[in-house]
Amino acid sequence: MKIAQIAPLMESVPPLRYGGTERVVSYLTEELVRQGHDVVLFGTGDSVTSATLVPGAPKALRLDASVRDPLPYMMLHLERVRQRADEFDVLHFHVDVLHFPIFRRLASQTLTTLHGRLDLPELLPFYREFSDMPVVSISDDQRRPLPHARWIATIPHGLPRNLARFYAQPCGEYLAFLGRISPEKGPDRAIAIAKRVGIKLKIAAKVDRADEAYFKNEIEPLMDHPLIEWVGEITENEKPDFLGNALALLFPIDWPEPFGLVVIEAMACGTPTIAYRRGSVPEVIDDGKSGIIVDTEDAAIDAVRRLPRMTRAGVRACFERRFTVERMAADYVRLYQTLPATSFNDQPKAIESLRRFA
Repeated sequence: MKIAQIAPLMESVPPLRYGGTERVVSYLTEELVRQGHDVVLFGTGDSVTSATLVPGAPKALRLDASVRDPLPYMMLHLERVRQRADEFDVLHFHVDVLHFPIFRRLASQTLTTLHGRLDLPELLPFYREFSDMPVVSISDDQRRPLPHARWIATIPHGLPRNLARFYAQPCGEYLAFLGRISPEKGPDRAIAIAKRVGIKLKIAAKVDRADEAYFKNEIEPLMDHPLIEWVGEITENEKPDFLGNALALLFPIDWPEPFGLVVIEAMACGTPTIAYRRGSVPEVIDDGKSGIIVDTEDAAIDAVRRLPRMTRAGVRACFERRFTVERMAADYVRLYQTLPATSFNDQPKAIESLRRFA
């Protein structure tokens, strides 16, 4: 098949540091190429890929100090896709909803994976208007706020098997927090848990401009403690050791998390996750096998004490069974083949069968 993958422009594919969407786009693109598909990646010029790259901006917009407004870049990006749309069997978008008005007449040739939160009230009228645009969720819970959207599948994320080695025995006596500093991610909860159990917490996180005041006023004062270590934003190469040598990943979220890529990254290392029961958490974590799901801080404290009962080999086995890139790519290829505009839909497959975790 000839497949276009359309990525956002805020980060490269894969991103140098933080960037879950772009990382998933990279894993999917590389696996599709490996399987023999003809893939064109529409992304930033500093992206690294074995697919054919069509740059929509010279480099990641977040890292380009000269960029004041990303919107003109994105509109030109989408126009380049529109001009070449007839070349592809499938146009697979990862850019939220900006392309819907432009590609509506090509809806049967497109699908859009929605990577973010969907519980914002302004999205309701938008998805009612564009109920003909096929969309893919990354968890079933992600769909709840928008029942009228044209959901055609749920396809969980996947990672390359060799992305991180299995850490049978962690070298560090610490808990890990990895991701983005913001109220909904719960860094204050993670700090409170670590202090109460008396175990070091290492925080490797990005601080967006929008969250700088929250970080300075709410989180920095809590880090003035011998058990709390600020690591900052780390690279992809640093991530396996950071996660693999931790006793557990703390994921004390306070929002409807659409997926939580960091959870399966930890899982790939054999590191269990202690997570609050919000959003997709019960779908991603096999409670008691790949992590422990909790509802309160007291339950999180108890979960830390229960960690020695879990086997890290069992955590890795959950990753191998459910969250590999091969499974993710196979799910997408089956979905591509069902799209009306493709020439591969002569053997119909029940799309509902894709609404699963393998």
